[in-house]
Amino acid sequence: MSELKNRASGVLMHISSLPGSCGIGTLGKDAYAFIDKLCIAGQSYWQLLPICPTGYGDSPYQSFSTSAGNPYFIDFEELVKAGFLDYSDYELINWGKDDQKVDYGLLYVNRKIVFEKVQKKFFAHKPNDYDSFCIENEAWLDDYALFMAIKDAHGGVAMSQWEDEIRFRKEGALAAFSAAHEKEISYYKMLQYLFFTQWNRVKNYANDHGIKIIGDLPIYVSSDSVDVWAAPKNFMLDDNLNPIEVAGCPPDCFAATGQLWGNPVYNWKYLKETDYEWWKARLDRSFKMYDIIRIDHFRGFESFYCIPAQDKTAEHGVWREGPGMDFFEKTGIVSKPVIAEDLGFLTDGVRNLLKATGFPGMNVLQFAFDTRDENDYLPEHYIDNSVVYTGTHDNDTILGWTKSAPQKDVGNALDYFSLEAPEKLPVAMMEAALRSKSNTCILTMQDLIGKNESGRMNTPSTQSGNWQWRATEREIDSVDWKWLRSVTESAERLS
Repeated sequence: MSELKNRASGVLMHISSLPGSCGIGTLGKDAYAFIDKLCIAGQSYWQLLPICPTGYGDSPYQSFSTSAGNPYFIDFEELVKAGFLDYSDYELINWGKDDQKVDYGLLYVNRKIVFEKVQKKFFAHKPNDYDSFCIENEAWLDDYALFMAIKDAHGGVAMSQWEDEIRFRKEGALAAFSAAHEKEISYYKMLQYLFFTQWNRVKNYANDHGIKIIGDLPIYVSSDSVDVWAAPKNFMLDDNLNPIEVAGCPPDCFAATGQLWGNPVYNWKYLKETDYEWWKARLDRSFKMYDIIRIDHFRGFESFYCIPAQDKTAEHGVWREGPGMDFFEKTGIVSKPVIAEDLGFLTDGVRNLLKATGFPGMNVLQFAFDTRDENDYLPEHYIDNSVVYTGTHDNDTILGWTKSAPQKDVGNALDYFSLEAPEKLPVAMMEAALRSKSNTCILTMQDLIGKNESGRMNTPSTQSGNWQWRATEREIDSVDWKWLRSVTESAERLS
């Protein structure tokens, strides 16, 4: 965990938000250019959201697989260089009218058209390491490719609507389907090979330039996922493989009816009996993909909120005991570089678990000025073993917050920093975060650019308009990277 013990800083910027000409950020030249910017600014970390395929609501936290990479991030120019694609195969396709928003509907349709062209050339000149990639990753890849091919064959409907023989993984039915859909299954394996080939190059480039990648590990999985389909005993499901209870958060001053996430909760009794083998494999893959991981909803390992699956709100849930320290000891991650997302409703039990693991928790500076909730998010309360964020993917940008937050909250911030103009708060808050005691500081790209509410990535408990924000090349170039380097150096965080 030495990476998180030294004073350092970085930037939160998801791959999807990078510039580019094909509708979404990719693992191409703009990813390398962003790493170069981080180096110029003396940063140590590039933090991402989950890079798995997006599912319901285009959310990376509702994925069809916890192990697969998002094919949308595959860069076409890199495929041209590899001989699998021609520019004419994609340059005239409509990827959306707004270069600052991802149009997932267009991506879903048009990327498949392009990838089907790739498939013809790919298997005609199959890379030498493709077969070894499939063998090395067969523990998750075979089920994932089969799951996605089945989903396509059923018009994209949820697993709960598949015929029983397929849903319950009857051996004969799966064998028959696989034999009849070999091309479709190979298509999804190819996409994963292409994704991880490009991902590994980007990660190696980052590491070679002194940048560590912070990945995001959602605690829960989607009910419509290969994770549930392939290992249903890991979850609290009924005889039809539907969730009995789902995850969420109880009502509080921010959400009167709570938050209903809808993910199936874990069968921790069964997972413990199996020595957490599923989790061990998941964590092992995560640490191969990233240098550091942020564990989402850490408090769920101490106790987790369960809501009856048929409920429409989170008002009638109950708390159940989580696996606690036994999980962290048995999986062996107490010695790994982990950031614990310990936001929300905390108890002494959660605080004690965090202390026992030794993981740094999170401070969100924007929360410090919220008059609805007592908190310790002002910089003077931080401890060394913590990570400070100006905001997260679930927050408005600082500039957007000055307009959307209660004016009393904004007034608190202005008073704290001895300012009169709200537009001065982004720089003041970024500097305060960098100069705080927290060993690690993460700024958002939106705040560095100076975006207003149009740069918000996600608004919790809303169903549309999320996960779309993209930066333009001009915006990234407009950031005063030399200023960031100067403040980083004065805060003794320079890489």
